[in-house]
Amino acid sequence: MKYNPMDMMVAWMKVASSYNMMMLSAAEVIARRTMMMASGAMTAPEAMGMVMEKATIYATASERAAVAAANGADPARITAAALKPYSTKTQSNVRKLRS
Repeated sequence: MKYNPMDMMVAWMKVASSYNMMMLSAAEVIARRTMMMASGAMTAPEAMGMVMEKATIYATASERAAVAAANGADPARITAAALKPYSTKTQSNVRKLRS
């Protein structure tokens, strides 16, 4: 399948932008959770959720990437499909930890 180079460039720029926003959110989540652990304020459910969310998000991201690939999506869209669950979760964690 042939892709228009400009369309691909735009698609990869969107992926890069989403990735950067996700990484900023993840850094804030890590900082806030580290402060909670250091001060003894982290609850057991928060600690367990912190561990369990990794496997859940990985499975969801893998599934979305596989579905996108099976539907013939281009590499940028497959990557975006895999990135979306991580972005959603990190943004959710930031909102929860800020309150």
